[in-house]
Amino acid sequence: MNLKEIDIAKILFEICEDEEVFESDIDLIESGLLDSYAFIELFSKLEDYGVNIQPTRIDRSKLRTVKGIEELVEDYFENLKVKK
Repeated sequence: MNLKEIDIAKILFEICEDEEVFESDIDLIESGLLDSYAFIELFSKLEDYGVNIQPTRIDRSKLRTVKGIEELVEDYFENLKVKK
C-alpha cells in the first residue's frame, strides 16, 4: 500500500458527506468539516489501509487540510521504509 492508492479527499467525503473536502485550500477544522467524531473515523479508515497514525505523535496542524493529511500518510510510509 502507498499514498497513491489512498484517496484522502474521497475518504473525507465519505466521512463528512460534503464536497467542500475536494477544495484544495479548505481548512477542514475551521470549516467544521472535521470534528472529534470525524477524526476518529478518519484514523479508523486510514487503519483499514494499514496506516496507523498516532494522533498524539503528529503535528496536528497537518490535519487542517487534505494536503496535510496526505503528507502525514506519506511520512508514515517513508518511516516504514526506513525501519525495514
